[in-house]
Amino acid sequence: MVKSISGLRSETMSATSAGLDVQALQARLTHAAAAAASAQVDALLVSPGADLRYLLGAGGSSFERLTCLVLPAQGVPTLVVPKLEQPGYAEVPTAELGVQVATWVDGEDPYGLVAGLLDAPGRIAVTEGMSALHTLNLRDAMPGAHQQLAGPVLRELRMRKDAAEIAALRRAGEAIDRVHARMGEWLRPGRTEAAAAQDIAAAILAEGHATVEFVIVGSGPNGASPHHEVSERVLAAGDVVVIDIGGMTPEGYNSDSTRVYSLGEPAHEDVAATYAVLQRAQRAAVDAVRAGVSAESVDAAAREVITEAGFGEYFVHRTGHGIGLDVHEDPYIVAGNELVLEAGMAFSIEPGIYLPGRWGARIEDIVVATEDGVLNLNNQPHGLVVLPA
Repeated sequence: MVKSISGLRSETMSATSAGLDVQALQARLTHAAAAAASAQVDALLVSPGADLRYLLGAGGSSFERLTCLVLPAQGVPTLVVPKLEQPGYAEVPTAELGVQVATWVDGEDPYGLVAGLLDAPGRIAVTEGMSALHTLNLRDAMPGAHQQLAGPVLRELRMRKDAAEIAALRRAGEAIDRVHARMGEWLRPGRTEAAAAQDIAAAILAEGHATVEFVIVGSGPNGASPHHEVSERVLAAGDVVVIDIGGMTPEGYNSDSTRVYSLGEPAHEDVAATYAVLQRAQRAAVDAVRAGVSAESVDAAAREVITEAGFGEYFVHRTGHGIGLDVHEDPYIVAGNELVLEAGMAFSIEPGIYLPGRWGARIEDIVVATEDGVLNLNNQPHGLVVLPA
């Protein structure tokens, strides 16, 4: 088995997002508290991860020691952090934000500390990434509090990107486009998927990302598995190769883009005609995006083209997912999601056709809904790229 190469980091990776001013963070904290109040939640308990990065500009990490932003619907927010982890939050402007900092050391009870800050709450919401260790200990520390997920509260804020977030996503898209533009350097007959993936991962960092979140190199029949990742399969002349790559920039925002390459002319005679269907489907979905339409209608725009061409059973996933501080977040572009898209919502458009045992293809762009249409954040050509064999 080939070891996954996701999670690689730049030496300059920081836990703190760049480019966020105090006013923007203060607005987010205020809106999150108001959203908690509207949901009749007494407090949000936010563990390290994308939600904490959204609210404080720093993601941090939490293992067996509890780090948690206690954000009451009414009152002063407090960052509870182990004393040995406190230096990692030195760049967070807590004083300017009106956020208190409460530290604890090994041997003390951080869960009791959180409970004491909230004064017998009736309902608390924990972030979805909080570990069971911390979630259950917090439940024991506040036995009278109903515990629920904070996702439904915070996703309403996070899936509506402001101008600074869209600019950050644009920069992430431009960076991953530069990697796709170099793909001919690494995809050659005789190389393994794994070897090509290592080079691609290095380029993701070199082109401006702070981490490599994923690299999929699906060659030949492996391209028919949407989440194949990589293997020791040797690339061969005539292979169709699916390259799906993404990473997080130093600002904390993610890229995600898929293009399809052929090593010389494709070995299968049906590639050109089938790929043309996929291009039409991806274009139809992008053209369907604008504020005021439903998420499911965008999915349907792609799915109808593929189904009418006879490939419906080979399109086996949703058309897209939201993106931002997480690679996958709301809104999801999928059948049954009646959510009405709003200006500022960012998500992928990535239909695929996968022919088991033969080959597969997917075309993916990150787009942003606007009042009168769509902003495309990836601008590499969509056609099948034929590389020298």
